[in-house]
Amino acid sequence: MDRNAGLCAIAVMAKAPQPGRVKTRLTPPLSPADAMALSRSFLRDTTTNIRLAGEQAAISGYVAYAPANTEKLFDGMLAEGTRLILADGAPTMPAGVQGFGRSLLHAARGLFDRGYGSVCLLNSDSPTLPTGLLVQAAQALLAPGDRVVLGPAEDGGYYLVGMKAPHAGLFEYVAWSTEQVAEQTSERARVLGLEIVELAAWYDVDDLAALHRLLREIDASAPGAGGLAPYAAPATAACVDRLGLRRLLAASIPK
Repeated sequence: MDRNAGLCAIAVMAKAPQPGRVKTRLTPPLSPADAMALSRSFLRDTTTNIRLAGEQAAISGYVAYAPANTEKLFDGMLAEGTRLILADGAPTMPAGVQGFGRSLLHAARGLFDRGYGSVCLLNSDSPTLPTGLLVQAAQALLAPGDRVVLGPAEDGGYYLVGMKAPHAGLFEYVAWSTEQVAEQTSERARVLGLEIVELAAWYDVDDLAALHRLLREIDASAPGAGGLAPYAAPATAACVDRLGLRRLLAASIPK
């Protein structure tokens, strides 16, 4: 038996942090350099969160990155033991898999090729995601029987999709970057005859309103969705302090 068959690989889908190429919806008020620093802190916290979840479930942590040949840009920013796998969507795909779906399917195929029994693909925009949700996803996938695990985002997308085989159909004919993504993915799973396990909803930090929410959450350390405590995100909290983001955003509080 493959030594990875009893493990769930959780891979963060991430662009290599470079000024002007990450967190662009936050510039302005952030500068491109500050947005890059925030992106780096998100990756540090998310990969550390995966590592913590691995203390409670059989999980291996990855970053599924793009573009190609940018591996060195991740040096020193990821949790210890995190591995890299290319997910730029370049290989041949079914005609219905377009846009971001190509990168997702590329990552899933690559991880299953490494012998993992299940795979979760996770966004890079939720640094306070409760660790327990990652544990729940892995445990659901490691149980007998085929299924899909979906972590819906509050904007209609999803922060996590998990599977036990690289079902290309999950990524076909999906209107990426719209509020229909989670609904359409659930419908694709039903067409494939797959059981759907839905996790508690969470949010993406991809615009100014969400960034304000993140700062409030870091300051309050309050329980999150479904009574699950948000991950403390220490790297993000330190970055917020270092960049003086509270002061910078004080004049841009959403009405």
